[in-house]
Amino acid sequence: MYKPVILASQSPIRKTLLAGAGIEFATDSARIDERAVESALAGSGATPADLAEVLAVAKAEETSLRHPGALVIGCDQTLSLGDEVLHKCPDMEAARRRLLQLSGKTHELNSAVAIAVDGDAVWRQTVIARMTMRSLSPAFIGRHLDAAGEKALGSVGAYQIEGEGINLFEAIDGDFFTIAGLPLLPLLAELRRLGAIDG
Repeated sequence: MYKPVILASQSPIRKTLLAGAGIEFATDSARIDERAVESALAGSGATPADLAEVLAVAKAEETSLRHPGALVIGCDQTLSLGDEVLHKCPDMEAARRRLLQLSGKTHELNSAVAIAVDGDAVWRQTVIARMTMRSLSPAFIGRHLDAAGEKALGSVGAYQIEGEGINLFEAIDGDFFTIAGLPLLPLLAELRRLGAIDG
C-alpha cells in the first residue's frame, strides 16, 4: 500500500503535470504568508533560488501537519533578474512594464520542490531555468498582451511558455517542467525511492 500523496498547491499546471505522470494525489493549499517569509530572509544573503526552496519547504511542512503520515509536496518558483526577485503583476499595465523590463535580457526561473512528512521536510530540490527574451518593441508587447489577455497575469513573468509566451524568447536553458514550476523528474525519482509510486 502506497502512502497518500498530497500536493500543497491549487496550481492548475502543477496538478496537470502530476496527474499526467499518473500520480494519484489530493490537494490542500498551504496556509503561509509568502511575503512574510520573504521579508524574514531579507538581508540574510539568501539567493532567489534559496527563497524558492525555503518557501517550498514551508508549504510542504505546514500542509503536512494536517495530513499525518502522508507525503506532502510543496512547490515554489521565483523569477530573478540579477539579484532582484520579481512578483506577479497586478494588472495589464504592470505586465507591459514587466515585459519591457525583461526584454533583451536573461532571467532565471528558480523552481523548488520539497516533500514533508508530519511537519518535517524529508527531501528538497531546486532547479534553475535560464530564459533569454528577445528584444521586444513596445508595439509588439502591446499586441502580445492583447492576444494573451488576462492569462498574462497568471505568471510572474507575464507569459505562459506553453502558449503565446514562447514567441517572446530567443533561447531557453532548462526543461519544460522546471519552467512550469514543478521539477518533475527529480520529484518522481524521489517518490519512487520513498515507495510512494511504482518503480
